[in-house]
Amino acid sequence: MKIYTKNGDSGETSLIGGEKVPKFHLRIECYGTIDELNSFVGFLCAGEISQNDKNFLFYLQNQLFNVGTILACERGIYNFSENEVQNVENQIDKIEEMLPPLRNFILPSGDNLIALCNICRTICRRAERRIVELSQEVFVNQEVMKFINRLSDYFFVLGRKLAKERNISEIFWEKNL
Repeated sequence: MKIYTKNGDSGETSLIGGEKVPKFHLRIECYGTIDELNSFVGFLCAGEISQNDKNFLFYLQNQLFNVGTILACERGIYNFSENEVQNVENQIDKIEEMLPPLRNFILPSGDNLIALCNICRTICRRAERRIVELSQEVFVNQEVMKFINRLSDYFFVLGRKLAKERNISEIFWEKNL
């Protein structure tokens, strides 16, 4: 099987189900952003992080493929549930238990992996904005929107956890600097 099909050479692509749309279509933007996020999550997995964190990131990558599939078709073919949202919330809660309380905004800095967590967080936020926009036009499973919203929070706390594990001081925003 060849990887290239030449079907998209005219600037159109097919959604799951066969409908042809322009490559700038909002659905393509949504699942393309999810794909971009998934690639950066893979980059994060390649870093020096615990096996437990890697395992959860691999779980998230699988869920992101499910989200992309949902966004790529008119009719839902995968039942994304509250369980996926709950899994992310549980992970956030577990991480937050080991962190000092947050009292100010933190600059997205530290080391490469902490910065990468923040890149994942911001791509996730962009995906969320696009998905919310899509939901104004067509049905989008609410659990997908909740999952993506929680996921950006997860990447934020994961960055804080990595800073703590590496003894890297968080740099707080100074509004008058």
